[in-house]
Amino acid sequence: MQQHNLKITHALITSFSVLAAFFTLYTFRTYDDNRLTSWEWVFDTVSVTRLIVPLCLGIAIAYLLSKTYLWATRPALFLCMLSFAAAVPFWSEPEVIVDAARYFTQAKYLELYGIDHFFGEWGRGIAPWTDMPLAPFLYGLIFRYFGETRVLIQLFTTALFSLTVVLTYLIGRDLWDREVGFLGGMLLLGVPYLYTQVPLMLVDVLTMACFTLAVFTFLKALEKGGAWIPFASIALFCAFFSKYSTWPMLSLPAIAAIVLMATKHHGVAPSEYLSRLGLVTLIAALPISALVLLKHEVFTDQLRLLLAYQKPGLKRWGESHISTFLFQIHPFITIAAVCSLFVALKRRDPRIIIAGWLLLLVVVLQIRRIRYIIMVFPMLGLMASYGLVVIRNEAVRRFITLSIVAASLVVALFGYLPYLRHLSTMNLKNAGAYLNTLEDKDIEVFTLLPHDPVLNPAVNVPLLDLFTKKNIHYHDHADYSLPADDLATSALRFTWEYRNPAYYEAQLHNGSAVVIISDKPDAEFPSEIAQRIKGGRDKKVFDIVDNIYRHQTVVTVYK
Repeated sequence: MQQHNLKITHALITSFSVLAAFFTLYTFRTYDDNRLTSWEWVFDTVSVTRLIVPLCLGIAIAYLLSKTYLWATRPALFLCMLSFAAAVPFWSEPEVIVDAARYFTQAKYLELYGIDHFFGEWGRGIAPWTDMPLAPFLYGLIFRYFGETRVLIQLFTTALFSLTVVLTYLIGRDLWDREVGFLGGMLLLGVPYLYTQVPLMLVDVLTMACFTLAVFTFLKALEKGGAWIPFASIALFCAFFSKYSTWPMLSLPAIAAIVLMATKHHGVAPSEYLSRLGLVTLIAALPISALVLLKHEVFTDQLRLLLAYQKPGLKRWGESHISTFLFQIHPFITIAAVCSLFVALKRRDPRIIIAGWLLLLVVVLQIRRIRYIIMVFPMLGLMASYGLVVIRNEAVRRFITLSIVAASLVVALFGYLPYLRHLSTMNLKNAGAYLNTLEDKDIEVFTLLPHDPVLNPAVNVPLLDLFTKKNIHYHDHADYSLPADDLATSALRFTWEYRNPAYYEAQLHNGSAVVIISDKPDAEFPSEIAQRIKGGRDKKVFDIVDNIYRHQTVVTVYK
């Protein structure tokens, strides 16, 4: 029989354990080799003492919430509102990953020239690198019909994040019960790294949402058939064209069908499962095949690039599982997920295979890059939720879950966010906001190639464009290049193969503001630029410089 009261002894043990976990990770932070939010880098920038009071306060709030039932009547609405509110503060971070330049450029093509042009030129005039078309297509629709504003993209991606949390609850509810689903949705908020990705104009959060939607609708199609079959097919189509890393993960629906047939879940006959599985697959395969055939040369080139460049490159740029599953994901989630395997074995419950299949693929395929496995997090949350059932006291389970969320949010909000706002990429965001206050409608942008370049500085132009409402005029420099040997192993190779689109090359009169993007505040300007800014009335320098990355982005504005 379950207990529903939270004894002070249990509360103290849980609180101490959460605090001990945080300080243990802080002590061993040099083992975190994450490429963006390594604890070593974060706490080299942010003092750990700034997190102690918020951490204790967060645990206290978790204790109070664990004694209430605010979510009991409408758990999906509660999860939606909580996840959205938790992600909004991170809208203030800059675009910290330069890949956003590609998605912005492709989306702006659709905004300016329309849907037909986008699909006609995708892979030709629009260089997709290794990107799939779904994300830039959706971003382009937002730009075209609602306006070219970053906050609209952030609103969209945050809504997708909240949708994923709700879908996690629904999947857990349908596979097991409401509590497993609810705690699984909550534990998705126990991934500090995830908060930093939600506001970015990338593809990862969208991929996670599409994949989770595909899993949910597929399970519904197997259970009920009917209208769920075309819905599941559409979701599979979207997941397929969201990111290449989803392709091996799309084996999950077939695994789910096998497990559910074996357990006779929902009392559906095996023949009914097979027919519904076949229908969903067939309906999804038709448009997928059509698009692949239409753009087969593009996809073939992308796959070659993935195998020849990106796959071996991951050995150099990879991140350890220690970093991903102990630092960037709260360690209690990982521990509970491992416990779920023993719980399921004791109960002889094969449904844990559905939740654990993606994690098995990550281990077997040795995927050592957190951005490539974000779609795994919802199922990992469900595994952890299922593992928590070993704790019979319901109030203790709730308090542990809420404490995990509180600690993770504190790390992200008071550690990761200040750190990200102190990276040099913040200069583009600040410069864009400043440019929006000027009377000039047009601005002329120049980029300076550093002495020892890491990336092509021209890629900063679309990132600046994302933050400003002004019309940008820029002439790309064809001599921006790296030696072939360096290019083959460069982690930022795409920036050297990137060329800014023609819509930046319109003629400009001399009365406009001038923006110079360089790698240091005191950079020497070539004679062409020195002549252009001669007589400038005012100068504004955005010069945040970090000691984390080799490439820095300094922006100087002349009026």
